[in-house]
Amino acid sequence: MRKFNIRKVLDGLTAGSSSASQQQQQQQQHPPGNREPEIQETLQSEHFQLCKTVRHGFPYQPSALAFDPVQKILAVGTQTGALRLFGRPGVECYCQHDSGAAVIQLQFLINEGALVSALADDTLHLWNLRQKRPAILHSLKFCRERVTFCHLPFQSKWLYVGTERGNIHIVNVESFTLSGYVVMWNKAIELSSKSHPGPVVHISDNPMDEGKAIHSVAWHHEGKQFICSHSDGTLTIWNVRSPTKPVQTITPHGKQLKDGKKPEPCKPILKVEFKTTRSGEPFIILSGGLSYDTVGRRPCLTVMHGKSTAVLEMDYSIVDFLTLCETPYPNDFQEPYAVVVLLEKDLVLIDLAQNGYPIFENPYPLSIHESPVTCCEYFADCPVDLIPALYSVGARQKRQGYSKKEWPINGGNWGLGAQSYPEIIITGHADGSLKFWDASAITLQVLYKLKTSKVFEKSRNKDERPNTDIVDEDPYAIQIISWCPESRMLCIAGVSAHVIIYRFSKQEVVTEVIPMLEVRLLYEINDVETPEGEQAPPLPTPGGGSNPQPIPPQSHPSTSSSSSDGLRDNVPCLKVKNSPLKQSPGYQTELVIQLVWVGGEPPQQITSLAVNSSYGLVVFGNCNGIAMVDYLQKAVLLNLGTIELYGSNDPHRREPRSPRKSRQPSGAGLCDISEGTVVPEDRCKSPTSAKMSRKLSLPTDLKPDLDVKDNSFSRSRSSSVTSIDKESREAISALHFCETFTRKTDSSPSPCLWVGTTLGTVLVIALNLPPGGEQRLLQPVIVSPSGTILRLKGAILRMAFLDTTGCLIPPAYEPWREHNVPEEKDEKEKLKKRRPVSVSPSSSQEISENQYAVICSEKQAKVISLPTQNCAYKQNITETSFVLRGDIVALSNSICLACFCANGHIMTFSLPSLRPLLDVYYLPLTNMRIARTFCFTNNGQALYLVSPTEIQRLTYSQETCENLQEMLGELFTPVETPEAPNRGFFKGLFGGGAQSLDREELFGESSSGKASRSLAQHIPGPGGIEGVKGAASGVVGELARARLALDERGQKLGDLEERTAAMLSSADAFSKHAHEMMLKYKDKKWYQF
Repeated sequence: MRKFNIRKVLDGLTAGSSSASQQQQQQQQHPPGNREPEIQETLQSEHFQLCKTVRHGFPYQPSALAFDPVQKILAVGTQTGALRLFGRPGVECYCQHDSGAAVIQLQFLINEGALVSALADDTLHLWNLRQKRPAILHSLKFCRERVTFCHLPFQSKWLYVGTERGNIHIVNVESFTLSGYVVMWNKAIELSSKSHPGPVVHISDNPMDEGKAIHSVAWHHEGKQFICSHSDGTLTIWNVRSPTKPVQTITPHGKQLKDGKKPEPCKPILKVEFKTTRSGEPFIILSGGLSYDTVGRRPCLTVMHGKSTAVLEMDYSIVDFLTLCETPYPNDFQEPYAVVVLLEKDLVLIDLAQNGYPIFENPYPLSIHESPVTCCEYFADCPVDLIPALYSVGARQKRQGYSKKEWPINGGNWGLGAQSYPEIIITGHADGSLKFWDASAITLQVLYKLKTSKVFEKSRNKDERPNTDIVDEDPYAIQIISWCPESRMLCIAGVSAHVIIYRFSKQEVVTEVIPMLEVRLLYEINDVETPEGEQAPPLPTPGGGSNPQPIPPQSHPSTSSSSSDGLRDNVPCLKVKNSPLKQSPGYQTELVIQLVWVGGEPPQQITSLAVNSSYGLVVFGNCNGIAMVDYLQKAVLLNLGTIELYGSNDPHRREPRSPRKSRQPSGAGLCDISEGTVVPEDRCKSPTSAKMSRKLSLPTDLKPDLDVKDNSFSRSRSSSVTSIDKESREAISALHFCETFTRKTDSSPSPCLWVGTTLGTVLVIALNLPPGGEQRLLQPVIVSPSGTILRLKGAILRMAFLDTTGCLIPPAYEPWREHNVPEEKDEKEKLKKRRPVSVSPSSSQEISENQYAVICSEKQAKVISLPTQNCAYKQNITETSFVLRGDIVALSNSICLACFCANGHIMTFSLPSLRPLLDVYYLPLTNMRIARTFCFTNNGQALYLVSPTEIQRLTYSQETCENLQEMLGELFTPVETPEAPNRGFFKGLFGGGAQSLDREELFGESSSGKASRSLAQHIPGPGGIEGVKGAASGVVGELARARLALDERGQKLGDLEERTAAMLSSADAFSKHAHEMMLKYKDKKWYQF
């Protein structure tokens, strides 16, 4: 009996009734005498629609490969039933077989705009590629036999289908029906053979005599010879005229022994291709076949050309390869120019025309997974100068030694890019690298790569690794990215409790000593005072300011590896390099901050991070507390346990700390994600446990329902700590710098930091900044908790601020300028006068004008009126699930709150009133990877990592959904088929051979009859109307279908009208001509004609 989750059903019911309860809530919140000023909201439900746009990255778990040599289109099938089609750079397409069965083979109908896919569930599908979103025209399901191999000769309508029983069935690709003709295994072998030959592993046509379907591997183009590969590492070349024994046997990698003995057997040759050239020796290209003593050698592709044999090593296992040739005709000289090799995790194209066989530089964004993705951020509508700046520094990182030729897979046409705004995606990886991608107009191209690990000393082997690390592998993995596109300031938090601040520069610099700070972030209930020996400056008491002493960046703080009782103390997890560091143009290290071990306990991983270029501050928190650093003065300003932030206002009863293991279990770093049956190297890294406590806090009563078997969550909130009461481990989950009202009594906005915790508390810290210029570097920043406390249900995820008109107030920023160039005198004067300014319109507002704080937690959203701190609007987003990601985003000249829930729902709410605008059930499964990487951005864009190697982009904007069809590229373009080779007079006279007419006679219904109905079932596909499936809501979808049908009907009527007019004019002309003839011959006698 099928199980279903009653809580999910209830959640659906509560979602349905939420709009009614919403009205009641709002009526309760606005007593008649205390109404908020009415803000005109422009966003309505019709502005929203959800649909997938494009998928980028390497096809996950590839299984099949095909190429159309005329259209120049490449197709890749996967083990999950996905189909990816690649044309020229920027033309890509993703399709999915509904069954999800593995694709075992792909065959193009060359230059026809169609493709046949064979699946592991014994179905064949015919895809129509003549539309922007390919669709299935026909399907054929084999019922009694298992499909193992397919072959479709060029310009033939008969598809050969080999089965496990050794039989070959014939399918008419025009009607997609089975012919009555079958090549039975017992008729195809000699009578003397007593054993079953096994499944069909290969079918090829003889290129010259198309009447013979011979089971083999590769033909010579003249059709007199073919070559077979074998499991003992040998190749045999056979003559058609003498089938008893091979003409030649080659062991490409076998050691030739003396005394004429046979070479030693080698590993199986999995595939061979035999390609001829007009001017020289043929190419024999094969995979596998290495000798057994090459243990540990990487997978190889062997290219044999004349007397030379080149062995090309690959980084991953070879799934399949194809030789790209100048002609589609198998009976002509092939003239191979490249080999496309599909590897387990890469796609490589080898240039056969250049010496040394260099590879082509791959223009597709297939390197997303070069190191596993651990987090990502998406920025739409960036400053226009940002992409060129990143491209110029990234261009210097390009590798050399690629082929000089253009990428040969260049079919299709680009779509019309209706979106003109710049978009950037940043991916953080397990090896500590970051990649910046240009994602404008639904394309993806890598701009720049930053390696954050180069500031640390690397251990050469496992024995040398310091015993202070807190994760067993990937110690540099990126957890959180905080980036300010306007100022180009970048900040990352890594898994080893480290934070690095970067500044962008176009100049190369050599940093003699890497600036570094160490911070003791301690969680102590009984002892609120800081332990002696604290390295950070004195702590501020709640309500009072601190006066930090800048730590000189020249000398690294002294660290002691153990305290008096032998426990590790004051030691960071990673060691910063103490030698000069050459920093290339691009992002350059400004400051490294590390949390240290305290009394034998490792630092807890960082759960939230924020940087502000206008204030020159960075702040981060974990489940112990919060630390703020002035990165201009290189000084720690604030170092407080979470409890100390509350002062005397702590609403929670705290239990004393329970003892805890000094080292986290290995899984507490980046734990594995279940991807079905995946080998260990394929695993995708999940967020760190501390990050999980921020993002994935589960309601206690839901834990039993979420089981790892159904690919859902299985970790509880306090996953980073062992069985400590969750209230005693309150983590910092959200941070937001802004210029607003810090207290109820404030008459004007001022710089402050809003802090959100996993227990739903929002606290406000006031910032007192010195004047700009030189004074900013000399005078201290005063930091003090303001006493303001707000409460929500569930962990705080996101905060933002609106002005009195409901417009978003972006955080203050300092515009980017080049720091490594000495400034002119007048520039220095300007700098002295300049102080960090907010771009917010509120800084010059009248005292009477208020602001709104928008706060989103895992359970609800609130809009708080400032400075009064009254709750203006409230929305309970979900009762039984929890929000994984919430973002305040701009759309259609307005703003909204977008949320992604653990139950798979995507929702949007208007601001400030929090009216529900969209609620769509989108993702059937929610796994850790999706939860960690899902993000919304402006203009209705969103993305997540759909597999360990691919990014899925989607839109929730109605306008983008409507324009999507125009933006997508076209795969099929009309191209003339090359002329067939001239067979020559004598070949035509003496070597006649059967032609395609014979096939029609042989396989057609008239001679071979109909196939048994029980053998295969024909299923018509939905392939007619394209692009409409994207419509999520019924009415819009129906309208789109109706509009498309009308267009098609109009087009057909137009064609009919033209044809009718042409026929009328033709009839008219005929009538005139007949009349003239009649007049001409009217008076002539019969004998005069």
